[in-house]
Amino acid sequence: MKGKRAERTNTSNKSSNASNEFLGTFLIILTAIISGASIVINKFFVVSVDPLLLTSLRAFFIGIIFFFISLYFSRKNKTSFNKVSWKWLLTIGIVGGSFAFWLFFTGLKVTTAGRAAFIHKTLPIYACILAFIFLKEKIGKKLLIALGIMLVGLVLIEFSNISSAMRTGDMLILVATILWAVESTIAKKAMLNKESNWVVVFSRMFFGAIILFALMFILGRYNLITSLTSQQLVYILVSGGLLFLYVLTYYLGLKHINLSKASTILLLSPVISLVLGMIWLNEKVLMLQLIGSLLILIGAFVVARVKSEGVQEL
Repeated sequence: MKGKRAERTNTSNKSSNASNEFLGTFLIILTAIISGASIVINKFFVVSVDPLLLTSLRAFFIGIIFFFISLYFSRKNKTSFNKVSWKWLLTIGIVGGSFAFWLFFTGLKVTTAGRAAFIHKTLPIYACILAFIFLKEKIGKKLLIALGIMLVGLVLIEFSNISSAMRTGDMLILVATILWAVESTIAKKAMLNKESNWVVVFSRMFFGAIILFALMFILGRYNLITSLTSQQLVYILVSGGLLFLYVLTYYLGLKHINLSKASTILLLSPVISLVLGMIWLNEKVLMLQLIGSLLILIGAFVVARVKSEGVQEL
């Protein structure tokens, strides 16, 4: 009798794990689509809106939204906010919610959306290394092979556009990408320690906004707020909406699957940027770009079928 009961329990757990794996994978794929669209759209916005102002305002409003969301779920589930030390949540905000965004949008203003997308999507390299060292995630051969295939695809997509000399904008985006990998590692660690993903997102956006506003005053740019035009406000709202969807789907997905798998799936983003560039900007697509996109899609298919190992369900 006990044996049958244990067998039913194991079957139920396997079914639940498979369902969570599918949900997490699906949400991260949505994140990649949102990310690919956002890079193209935000390239238009940073031309007329100061990067520091854009990142500050949207982070602040999104942080407030996630504060009320986290408060609601905390009361509903009767859980506290202090599962992990606030110093780590503050670090998430400083590293990923402020400096990374500021550096990225400053770099995006002086480089192309395509180059920015390519550099940003090297994130899985740093994320996988950090996840292996600090989170003890198991990175199987299939995931490594898929990562290699997708990175080759990325190089082919941007091969004709990358010059031998790295621009200042490229370097800023590279540093921002590494900071996001660090932030993702800390965030995943916090969630493994049973901190709510809603609290993690709130910390990222709200604390990040506080730092960005402080930078505005230190650099003497606070007058930018009062000189906002209605068009710039629309740009900030649209950009903020895209960011809200990005962090919502990313952190919900990261709750269910490994950081290494999640970051690798995000390599789909440049393909989305490529397609939208064709549709919205009438950009020409070279044969290398088509081959690279195909490799990324093949790699993404492999990654989507790889099971996350060592994930502790929250």
